[in-house]
Amino acid sequence: MNPKSLCFTILIAILAIFISRFIIDPSPHFHKIIIDSSLTLSSSSCIIMKFIPFDFSDFCRHRKHPDKGKPVSVCDDFPPNIPPPETNTTLTLCVDQNGCCNFTTVQAAVDAVPNLNMKRSVIWINTGIYYEKVIIPKTKPNITFQGQGYTSTAIAWNDTANSANGTFYSGSVQVFSTNFIAKNMSFMNVAPLPRPGDVGAQAVAIRIAGDQAAFWGCGFYGAQDTLHDDRGRHYFKDCYIQGSIDFIFGNGKSLYEDCQLISMANQVAPGSKSINGAVTAHGRASADEDSGFAFVNCSIGGTGRIWLGRAWRPYSRVVFALTSMTDIIAPEGWNDFNDPSRDQTIFYGEYNCTGAGANMSGRAPYVQKLNDTQASLFLTASFIDADQWLQSYNS
Repeated sequence: MNPKSLCFTILIAILAIFISRFIIDPSPHFHKIIIDSSLTLSSSSCIIMKFIPFDFSDFCRHRKHPDKGKPVSVCDDFPPNIPPPETNTTLTLCVDQNGCCNFTTVQAAVDAVPNLNMKRSVIWINTGIYYEKVIIPKTKPNITFQGQGYTSTAIAWNDTANSANGTFYSGSVQVFSTNFIAKNMSFMNVAPLPRPGDVGAQAVAIRIAGDQAAFWGCGFYGAQDTLHDDRGRHYFKDCYIQGSIDFIFGNGKSLYEDCQLISMANQVAPGSKSINGAVTAHGRASADEDSGFAFVNCSIGGTGRIWLGRAWRPYSRVVFALTSMTDIIAPEGWNDFNDPSRDQTIFYGEYNCTGAGANMSGRAPYVQKLNDTQASLFLTASFIDADQWLQSYNS
């Protein structure tokens, strides 16, 4: 796929997101139709030229003044206080793909952050789709990605397990440092939607492998295996997470609050008992590991017939509390990875959830209906020891 075709694919995918946010109710099936169409269209360069006759670099860089009719730089309207001056506690770097900042790529700004810097390094990212693979190494702690809205600013790439030599390495963004923060932006993997039976099609939007990471108002978009919550303590607030199979997976200890979890799994025939997706696949391998996923005040919707989670590792631990669930959740709710020996060691709990998918009468026998005391351990940020590290949204 050539660069113009790739740009078109991402443009259509983002367009689907924008339309679903501002015009219609979010529908992953609608997203899927648009993305499938974009992939089909992008395979033909003549069709691309028909739909995109502009040189977008010139089109985005200049525009006509409404009064004088002469071209002016798009940078004329750039916020005058960006980036703010460096302080004793904060360094701000600015990224704009039109050249209005010191950096045109996010990775270049990351590379410019001093190693082992103790200041908070805020990378302010202007509106746009940044088509690049971004890696934040262990030597770059205390970085913040500040976008302009999760439907306005996105980092996108298209690696798969096949192209990246493993699912773990397919992430469009990979975070290995501590104290990472992201606000008001999206992370996308725009690899083609896998077909039934595809091997190596896993495509991660972000891998979080550093301790103490927080995400506010972020979007995570992929076809499957979207969010690799690999290891460490993490916090997600008001986020939108989309995928199909194990689309939140890993061995992190993470709290998800007020998040939308949207399945893109294929529709199933009425009355069918087939399962074609799962929200989580937690990877706790032993009782000694202090990890687990807690979802509080979230919502689950979309398409397909899915499990809340499946036991990727024998001590998998996931709790859903005060969460609304549509009827896409299978009655048994969970899966032991087809290994009954894990039934004695996994911890799957539900607490005061609502909706057609929250009926626990048909749940698998190892699923726990938590009481107030049991659930209290998972309901607040103390689950991830947030008082020791989590910074407020406005910091």
